[in-house]
Amino acid sequence: MTGEGLWHIDGAAAGLRLDRFLAADDRLGSRRRVLRALERGKVLVNDAEVARADAGRHLVAGDHVRVWMDRPGTAHRRGTRAARPGELPIVYQDDAIIVVNKPAGLLAVPLASRSDAPSVQDELVAHLHSRGRHRPLVVHRIDRDTSGLVVFATRADAQARLRTQFRRHEPERVYLAVVYGHPSPRSGIWRDHLAWDRDALIQEETRPGDPRGQEAQSDYRVIEGFRDASLIEVRLVTGRRNQIRLQAALRGHALVGEQRYVNGPEHPRPIAFPRQALHASRLAFRHPVDNRRMQFESPVPRDLAGLLERLRQS
Repeated sequence: MTGEGLWHIDGAAAGLRLDRFLAADDRLGSRRRVLRALERGKVLVNDAEVARADAGRHLVAGDHVRVWMDRPGTAHRRGTRAARPGELPIVYQDDAIIVVNKPAGLLAVPLASRSDAPSVQDELVAHLHSRGRHRPLVVHRIDRDTSGLVVFATRADAQARLRTQFRRHEPERVYLAVVYGHPSPRSGIWRDHLAWDRDALIQEETRPGDPRGQEAQSDYRVIEGFRDASLIEVRLVTGRRNQIRLQAALRGHALVGEQRYVNGPEHPRPIAFPRQALHASRLAFRHPVDNRRMQFESPVPRDLAGLLERLRQS
């Protein structure tokens, strides 16, 4: 593969997506080559390795981008540091459940199409096996590039009871999100009918009479406003796939860093962030064995805290 080099981003290139910048003829020459380099860990932005999930990252003036094809030890896509064996951030564990503070970039459960990609479930298999325990059982999921709290069961009866709670929308699930613009009013309810497209693997808005559709509801409130964005808290009433990401975009307030659910033209002043700015900050449910209330809080992760600091200074 050709195109190794170091480029400094000036005003003319500011705002371009990383993959489009590198796909230019005088760099890597095609998006396919760019994605291959990202997958193999050969691309660095400001001396930090970036992955395929960062292809849509918007560059800002002053960034420097490097393609280092001879870089050793990066033949396979790597998970986050927190996902290494023995380092998975387990918040709570007993003989029936495990609560994990999932890092962004790590799948909650393996995907059939991405069998080589690391996941929380894979890490928990190793963690439990080393202690002579049962395999982790899936209760619910959060997106790969969403950080925060997720619960697994270690007994089939506990899994069934927790899944019943989630099916009835009983658990408290609260997220923090950074969105473009300033939602008005500052608090309210988002109600939509959504349908999951199994071929495109994407959530879509649909009419109330669509037999495929399901009601989606979220309660939101603005916590802090910035020049071009807002920090909001979103409480899920229902729990459809990608619900917050799509509902925010439908109202013209796409999440910062969002690549899939973007309603309308690209924001005139894109904010650089390598993933959707979404964090599962609070999770509460009834313990599946003794019915006591369990509540967990996850602080804002480092990358999201850095984004907020930048927005406060802009």
